[in-house]
Amino acid sequence: MEGLPMSSENWRTATHLLHDAPNRTEFGETSEALFLTSGFVYDSAEQAAATFTGDVEHFQYSRFGNPTVDTLQERLALLEGAEACVATATGMGAVSSALLAHVSAGERVVASRALFGSCYWIVTALLPRYGIETELVDGDDYEGWKKALSRPAAAVLIESPSNPMLDVLDIARIADLAHKAGALLMVDNVFASPIGQSPLKLGADVVLYSCTKHIDGQGRVLGGAVLGRKKWITETLQPFTRNTGNALSPFNAWVLLKGLETLQLRVEAMARNAAAVADALAELPGVLKVRYPGRADHPQHELAKKQMSNGGSLIAFEVVNGRAGAFACLNAFSLIAISNNLGDARSLATHPATTTHMRVSEEERARLGITDGVIRFSVGLEDPADLIEDVTRGAKAAQAAAA
Repeated sequence: MEGLPMSSENWRTATHLLHDAPNRTEFGETSEALFLTSGFVYDSAEQAAATFTGDVEHFQYSRFGNPTVDTLQERLALLEGAEACVATATGMGAVSSALLAHVSAGERVVASRALFGSCYWIVTALLPRYGIETELVDGDDYEGWKKALSRPAAAVLIESPSNPMLDVLDIARIADLAHKAGALLMVDNVFASPIGQSPLKLGADVVLYSCTKHIDGQGRVLGGAVLGRKKWITETLQPFTRNTGNALSPFNAWVLLKGLETLQLRVEAMARNAAAVADALAELPGVLKVRYPGRADHPQHELAKKQMSNGGSLIAFEVVNGRAGAFACLNAFSLIAISNNLGDARSLATHPATTTHMRVSEEERARLGITDGVIRFSVGLEDPADLIEDVTRGAKAAQAAAA
């Protein structure tokens, strides 16, 4: 691109992650300023009154807006290709606010059956309490999607890849059906991250993140984000989050800004590690099956190649001897930590049936393929050879366990 001026329009992703929305103060700091303040002062009573009516742009309270949080929201929106963003206290705050702000009693929500445990609870237990009809559809059952969306709906919620079995859903196809039903398609993109997949380009209306995962990527803070069209964000979502108090702290926003600076480097390296480890796992005695979108034996591998820029950093694998085998495998790890978090620079593994999906019924877990032998593995930045040694040790321990 020789001869082009230095302009953000010419930048690539890694540059955007460092330089978008600098919002520097008059002091010219290199690192984003951290505004640890609950409120703001006004030059006059008139300015305060005009701020509350919206006639003057001025920060009034950090629950409503904060310079550090605004910088994060602007940078995330530019990264995602969204018109606007609202940062929330947690990832589940993002999911719950997006749904509750948009859907009213008497309306319908259609969701993919494969959801994170807390998302599953919101759809199946919380929303019906408020008179909202909900329906679950198997992710790859497109006749089922067609039937469910043959009558009006307000929202469609999906995860792709799904937690924990890494089902890949056809976002464009579901978006088309959702829009014909009058629904907004909301995509939880946390497993793929903004680096690995762009749901808005595939037809989604709203993208949801737990920023706790890859965006922080170092196990430090909680945070969430909702991204979409400016009109919906400002007229539907913001009144809900501002008045219910689902606000991200300025300190957490500042930490997440630091995480964004290395997001592409980390996610791409973690995906390379995951691909190598998944191939090794598939050859180990004691491992019954491996699910990784980057492998040719994944049931939606071709779709994953179409939608995603890499296979992601998550692997689901099943060991022999059920729960006893899975526990023995986890307990034999010396490098991989047992934790229900994911997207961290350090490798983490958990047993979904007794942690993240413990409140999903046994029958529903069986339908989703979450057997007692399944382990969800979030691959980190360690040397892949060391990780392969660790999972080999775990697989041997699973073999030796008494079922």
